Amino acid sequence: MIGQRVLILGGASAIGEQVARLQASMGAALFLTGRDQSRIEQIAADLRVRGASRVVVEQMDLTIAAAVGGCVSRAQTALDGLDSVLIAAGLLPEQGQVNSDAVLLRECLEINANVPMLVLEEAAAFFEQQGHGQIVAIGSVAGDRGRATNYAYGAAKGALEIFLSGLRQRLHKRGVQVLLVKPGFVDTPMTAAFKKGPLWASPERVARDIVRAMEKGKAVIYTPWWWRWIMGVIRLIPEALFVRLRF
Repeated sequence: MIGQRVLILGGASAIGEQVARLQASMGAALFLTGRDQSRIEQIAADLRVRGASRVVVEQMDLTIAAAVGGCVSRAQTALDGLDSVLIAAGLLPEQGQVNSDAVLLRECLEINANVPMLVLEEAAAFFEQQGHGQIVAIGSVAGDRGRATNYAYGAAKGALEIFLSGLRQRLHKRGVQVLLVKPGFVDTPMTAAFKKGPLWASPERVARDIVRAMEKGKAVIYTPWWWRWIMGVIRLIPEALFVRLRF
């Protein structure tokens, strides 16, 4: 990981920032995007102190399609090359709000699925030609099965998982690694209103799992690890019973 050149889409997100900190401590060069210019610049200053060899930031609103195009190329130019792309941006609206707000539904699908797919397609083309590289995207356990409480978010994350599966098959022979990260409950500003319990994890814990999986060349991870078994059980519940459950 030392000396890597990394693009983090959503560098101001709680998990994105923690991954960037770990990368910085190993001397990585980082290109961070975020909606809040002031916040992303504060993070960049911190990363330089932590040991990053270079930090470049770009203000980006993911709801504006024109702003997203070409970001992989811009990162490659700014960092004199590119080794990894991490999609850490996300939006987790309340399902009740989505049900009555078509604009919010569209934003949920755009930020959690459509925009990541556009960026990853550009990254895939670049790494495919380069002959090496690593694609990493943060999905969710919500993408494993639709639930009444978050099916819009889950649908977006499920679509992203299928997209990554196809990319992984496409890019395997070119030596490009594709990693899907599936966190469970993570204590971040995005989940501030949620009641916390023993299954919740910190962004730092998730970031450590992500960096470890990148180093090992993993394809799919659940983080923390116990979510693999929890979701395995949930996926096995017959639909006739599942529709009667509330969780």
